[in-house]
Amino acid sequence: MKTFITLLLSMLLAASVSQAQVVVTSTDNFSTRDQMLLANEINESGEPFAEALGYDLDLLDPMVLNQPDSISYTLGIENYEYSRYLLGTVISRSGLGLHMMWAPMIVQMAAMEPDDFDGSFTGGIPNGFKEDDELMKNIMHFGMLANQMPPMNPWPQFADFENGDPHLPQAVAPDFQMDFSSLRWDRDLMDKTLNPAAMGQSLMKQYLWAQDMLGSFHDSLDVNITPDGTNSPDSAGSPHFDPYNNIYYGGSSLDGFIGQVLTAEAINKTMFLINSLAYDGNELGMVDPATYDPANGIQYFPHRIAVTESPVGDMLPPQASDLEVTDASSDLFDQLSYLWGTLNFKNMMDPDNSSDETHLAFHEVFDGDPFPAPMSLTGMPGSFDLMKGSSKVIFMNLMAMHFDMANGTFVSTSGLSGGVTQPGNEISTLEAGYIIMVLAKMKEEFAGTPLEQMALDALNAQSSFLIGTLKDASGGFYNGYTLNLGPDNTSKTAVSQAAAARGLYAAYVLTGNSSYLDVANEAYNFLISNYYVAGQHAFKTELNNNLAIYTPFNFAVIAGGLREATLVGEHLEAATIYTRFFKKVANVMQLAEFDETGETGDDSDGDGIPYLPQQPDQLAPVFAAEAQLNFQVTGIDDFSPYNETEVAIYPNPANESATININIERTSSVTIEVIDFTGKRVQTILDRQLPEGQFKTSWNVNELPAGIYYVRIMVGGSDVVAKKVVVF
Repeated sequence: MKTFITLLLSMLLAASVSQAQVVVTSTDNFSTRDQMLLANEINESGEPFAEALGYDLDLLDPMVLNQPDSISYTLGIENYEYSRYLLGTVISRSGLGLHMMWAPMIVQMAAMEPDDFDGSFTGGIPNGFKEDDELMKNIMHFGMLANQMPPMNPWPQFADFENGDPHLPQAVAPDFQMDFSSLRWDRDLMDKTLNPAAMGQSLMKQYLWAQDMLGSFHDSLDVNITPDGTNSPDSAGSPHFDPYNNIYYGGSSLDGFIGQVLTAEAINKTMFLINSLAYDGNELGMVDPATYDPANGIQYFPHRIAVTESPVGDMLPPQASDLEVTDASSDLFDQLSYLWGTLNFKNMMDPDNSSDETHLAFHEVFDGDPFPAPMSLTGMPGSFDLMKGSSKVIFMNLMAMHFDMANGTFVSTSGLSGGVTQPGNEISTLEAGYIIMVLAKMKEEFAGTPLEQMALDALNAQSSFLIGTLKDASGGFYNGYTLNLGPDNTSKTAVSQAAAARGLYAAYVLTGNSSYLDVANEAYNFLISNYYVAGQHAFKTELNNNLAIYTPFNFAVIAGGLREATLVGEHLEAATIYTRFFKKVANVMQLAEFDETGETGDDSDGDGIPYLPQQPDQLAPVFAAEAQLNFQVTGIDDFSPYNETEVAIYPNPANESATININIERTSSVTIEVIDFTGKRVQTILDRQLPEGQFKTSWNVNELPAGIYYVRIMVGGSDVVAKKVVVF
């Protein structure tokens, strides 16, 4: 028996040595919505997170793994670069969407060109189309403004398809970094369906990348130039580029070029949404943000629209010839996804925002060249007005179609019948958390307008519903709720806890309401206490289920929850937990990588992820659709040979003190110790002989930092109990 106890304690103290392995179980399907949500959450958990924690990212070397420490490397290198892979793959390499040659602004500008324009930018041979020349003209202009040579054979797209197969149908060419032709996916294996969440999540990622890349200037030697409101790439008193002043757009040549392309895609995507994808229950068409009022007839963006493409000629991308609504429902996650992106682009393009150096740089980007200036300057709608107007339309539709005022909650689905809204009666905790986060942004961006108070009222109502109805009195959050019926009593998921925390932290930051912070912390503590297995550096995805199933979507939500718990809830251990979780799971699910992380082949950066040309299954640099971890294979969880009623620790989570109650079956020596989640013993609570019967002792946790601990109880040298406790 002593040998067994020693072995068990060794497992507890050195669990990182004996860990079950994450196994990839599906790679055939790339869900644009899921992977782009992941790109967004790990982007925010990348450089911005590391900088908020006080790390100096200049100390990082992508070729030196986990230096100066694993947290800074994981956040500053791996998170940020994997996020870049995802967006670059989707919007410039894969072909997973409608080509920019047929984007609204390109088509409009091409129509205004003279007859002899055809062929002028594409080799001099007319092919019957001006659009390809117009696109090339724009791309060359972006290259000039950034002092960057464009890559060959990209597939820039303005509207993203719902999913595709990420297996490359051809070998990766040695020059794939500058010639993207060998990185194209099989178009016959794509689901050519437009979905607002897929388009919206990619829009949000386009914003995150573009605002980072275009928030500064550089010179011809790629030396950074800080915007100060007086320097500009443009001629004095003109929005047009001055080729002689040695100032270019973007923090570097490559950043400036890519940032412009991303912004052009985002503008065209949103123009396409407004001009072509508004649905009145009968047909698709356009909606005018300037005059739109849902009371006069709702026009919303349906859940799925099938695209029929037609070939137009040799060496030219196919053109959408028909759009058909295949799912006319309005989906809450669709709408909040797209609203998330338009609100952030509105902030980036705001002509009245001079709050920092980045916005001073943005003023030069949206002054008429390279992108249209706002109506306040020209009298004609510009990029800023497009994003502002689209945000207004989506928000008004959310309130008209999804918000149940009587119950104070949004509902997951809605629709129209005879022009009358037909809202559903269900809401998921995940959607409740994310709509709160987006409403907080809505309130900020529409400050001083009637929409500000509407957004704030809806945020407070949804937060109250989340706390009062979606929260289980016995602990944790239900996965959802059906109005007038009751909660979803299926096994609680980690995603529900993380999303609840994500939303309530955002509500607290906006309002300062401490009750939101308190419950957000409860959600975080419940997540850590019931789902995180410290010895495995990983989360269970469902309560009491030892088989964890990871997807890009649920990994993204957990990542967001842990980040906000660190930054807002001040749970500093959450950054360590996230780092370990990322290395354990994400570094297995990431299927290939480029050289942005320092990879040059033969796993030169030592992270176990293959260099793209060496990916054995010819998979693109994306995440696996699914991976699994079986916690029962090896490692530890809470261990207790005692009946649960014979050992109790309460409250859990604990703040100032906790009570430990043990039923001693016979007089025995009893040792009670506390170890942290790294396996280090940090306290000895008790070490003495105890008589038979009930024993109760108080455990003072005041001196312990907030975090996860195991209380280890040894009784008579023959039994062991290891109980997980969260201290906050």
